[in-house]
Amino acid sequence: MHKLMIILAFVCSAIQLQAQNGYKITVQMKQYKGGIMYLAQYMGKKTYMADSAMLNEQGVAVLQGKEALPGGIYLVVFPGKTRYFEMLLDSKQENFSVSADTSDLINKLVYKNSPENELFVEYNKFLSKDVGTLNKEVQALMAKHTTADTASARKVQAELGKKLQAYRNDVISKNPQSLLSSIFKMMKDPEVPPRPADADSTFEYRYFRNHYWDNTNLSDGRLARTPVLEDKLSRFFTQLVPLDPDSINVAADELIEKTRKDKENFKFVVWWLTSTYETSPYMGMDAVFVHLVEKYYVAGDAYWLNDEQLNKVISRAYSIAPNLIGQQAPPLEVKDSAMKPVSLYTTKGKFTVLVFWDPTCGHCKIEVPKLDSAYNASWKNKGVTMIGFKTEGTKEQWAQFIHDNHLNGWIHAWDPDAQSNYRRLYDVYSTPIVYLLDEKKKIVAKRLGVEQLNEIIERFDNKGKTAKQ
Repeated sequence: MHKLMIILAFVCSAIQLQAQNGYKITVQMKQYKGGIMYLAQYMGKKTYMADSAMLNEQGVAVLQGKEALPGGIYLVVFPGKTRYFEMLLDSKQENFSVSADTSDLINKLVYKNSPENELFVEYNKFLSKDVGTLNKEVQALMAKHTTADTASARKVQAELGKKLQAYRNDVISKNPQSLLSSIFKMMKDPEVPPRPADADSTFEYRYFRNHYWDNTNLSDGRLARTPVLEDKLSRFFTQLVPLDPDSINVAADELIEKTRKDKENFKFVVWWLTSTYETSPYMGMDAVFVHLVEKYYVAGDAYWLNDEQLNKVISRAYSIAPNLIGQQAPPLEVKDSAMKPVSLYTTKGKFTVLVFWDPTCGHCKIEVPKLDSAYNASWKNKGVTMIGFKTEGTKEQWAQFIHDNHLNGWIHAWDPDAQSNYRRLYDVYSTPIVYLLDEKKKIVAKRLGVEQLNEIIERFDNKGKTAKQ
């Protein structure tokens, strides 16, 4: 299932989940005398349409519904969709108004009968005036590029951080149940105490990681509809969790378990992790995607998907599962260009580079000769066996490309009888796809370019030489 399909399925479900009370929001846009204004909602850092209304000649529109909108941060978008301002929606939606002046969307934004948004406006004014002034001071000092000015800039930055946190703490203490307070708590980092005498040098890291989620109320489903939760997730899994599937799986399961009390946060965290690791740019992270699907989707926890959507997600995971890094490569019993049997597991080699390619594919025409050059220049002497597997194109096109590019020394294979099921077993839905296998045909790496592949072969070859010494 493509990532976009997972996103759409998730969002459609999210928009359908609504509270019990109605909403009525009157919006005035002073510089407009008509047009359509829009109300959009955040889901993580993405935004989706929630409502719309026509502005009258006085620039007034009324957004109204029989059921309240889910709590979170929303965007009020001007006609033309070029400008917007953010607004908080929580329990009090029955009848409030907002007046916006496009000449100043911070200082001239006025709410009536919405205490939550009055807090939000004051905070944005504080950011614009007080924080903005200190930021300009920091930038001016940093621009001078002197040691003294850099030290002064750091002092101003520290002052800025304290001032910002003091403001947020004041809002939290006076309005503990507000959405803004819940957001501010989530944004607060844990305060690391002095290192104990018997602690090692990793104390600060371990304490910060172990207490990273302490201030986040994962039972508050409103947080899923803010970009702040996604930022916090991204920071945790990119900066605090080691970049290996096993560590990520453990951290993901622990965090998901903490969201079980709230369906919205559970749904968002599971969805975010699934979509993030489905298309991670880092090799081997597809193992996280498979783990999540097996534990939460196959188990029936993905309640926001219908049967068709769920089956597509599970099918995608099952197509990846046989070719994860560290797994034994699926067997291939096929034919060579002379129609003689070829078996992957009887093919000898310290390493095997298995290339699924198409002689009519433009990218293959560039990458396959590069692979051959690396093979002849270095890999051949390191015990590498090259297996090229034709996926598309005619036999004549295949033979011509092999001849023209002098792909000598390769084992050239194909599946004329369509018996090997290689597309599913090796997840071959585009070309070229490259796998690196070790001597026992265990998958060492996959989907890499020539340079990255060369680095891995060099590293493993050097390890082998060191071990023998």
